Amino acid sequence: QVQLVESGGGLVQAGGSLRLSCTASTRTFSAYTVAWFRQPPGKEREFVAGITRNGDSTDYADSVKGRFTISRDNAKNTVYLQMNSLVPVDTSVYYCAAKFWGRVQPVNDFRTWGQGTQVIVST
Repeated sequence: QVQLVESGGGLVQAGGSLRLSCTASTRTFSAYTVAWFRQPPGKEREFVAGITRNGDSTDYADSVKGRFTISRDNAKNTVYLQMNSLVPVDTSVYYCAAKFWGRVQPVNDFRTWGQGTQVIVST
C-alpha cells in the first residue's frame, strides 16, 4: 500500500506563492495517477488538480486554472503543486491522493490519501 506525505503548507499573504509536495513511499510511483484536493474550513473536500502517471495529461478545477500548476518527478517519487496568486479563499487543508493506473477523471475513485497540509492565505 502506497503512503503519501504532503509538505510545503504554511501562512502566506494574498498574492503570494507556495509550492506543495507530495512524496510517495513506493517504487512503482510512476504507475499512479495523482491529484490534489482541498477542504476549506466548514466545507466539503474538492478537487484541485490532477496529473497522469507519466505527466502527459493534467486537469484543473476552474477556480485554480492559470494560477496553480501540477507537476511530477517520478525519479523523486514526488508530485508538486505550485500555487501562485493566492487569495484568501484558497485557505484550506490540501490533500494528496493517488490511484493505481487510470486517468484523473473521475475523481471519486482516488483511494489512497495523505494526511494533509494546511495552507492559510491572509489578506
